[in-house]
Amino acid sequence: MQLTKQKGFTLVEIAIVLVIVGLLIGGVLKGQEMITNAKLKRIESDNAGIAAAMFSYQDRYTQLPGDDSAAIGRFDIYASASGTLEGNGNGAIEGLWSDPLLTVETKIFWKHLRAAGLIAGGGLNDTQPSNAYGGLMGVRDGALGIAGHVTVFGQIEGPIAKILEGRLDDGAPDGGRVQSACLSGAACQGGASINIDTAGAADSAYVDDARYDMAFRL
Repeated sequence: MQLTKQKGFTLVEIAIVLVIVGLLIGGVLKGQEMITNAKLKRIESDNAGIAAAMFSYQDRYTQLPGDDSAAIGRFDIYASASGTLEGNGNGAIEGLWSDPLLTVETKIFWKHLRAAGLIAGGGLNDTQPSNAYGGLMGVRDGALGIAGHVTVFGQIEGPIAKILEGRLDDGAPDGGRVQSACLSGAACQGGASINIDTAGAADSAYVDDARYDMAFRL
């Protein structure tokens, strides 16, 4: 009986396949890096945009959005509208940053910015926008020991929070102008989640497999 020889791959063919595989892997990794960078830049630009809108409103009307006690007379859209449309004018945007109640100043904040044309949407819309990682964006007076108003970005992944912290502040989640509250319970350093509206200070280091609410000093 005559045996047939099976032809295998040559070294050149194997080398070509490895090069192609390497290029594919490199392309995927590069694509992931580009997506991550785009999301990081969006968070930074959203934060800067909220700050610019808030201070533009204050400069124009001499009151803070959400806290504005003269908004009904200021915007025609409020003339026949119902619901809570004004704040108390005490200089602080009061309420929890993600409070579901429609009567708190942290919710009215979005109505006032929209009524003034400083962000997109109708002047009766108090919907909080979402960030690049699917969490909400909000504003409140003070958080995690930060004095003054802060923007809050919810549900930020640990590695991303670490990058943002390194770019914008001192690298630690419990100090400086950027501070973070860990949301994921056992995944957090010390095994405990933190409520950004009530906690005095966050953990001292970021954990990659946790998620964070991040507060940025305005």
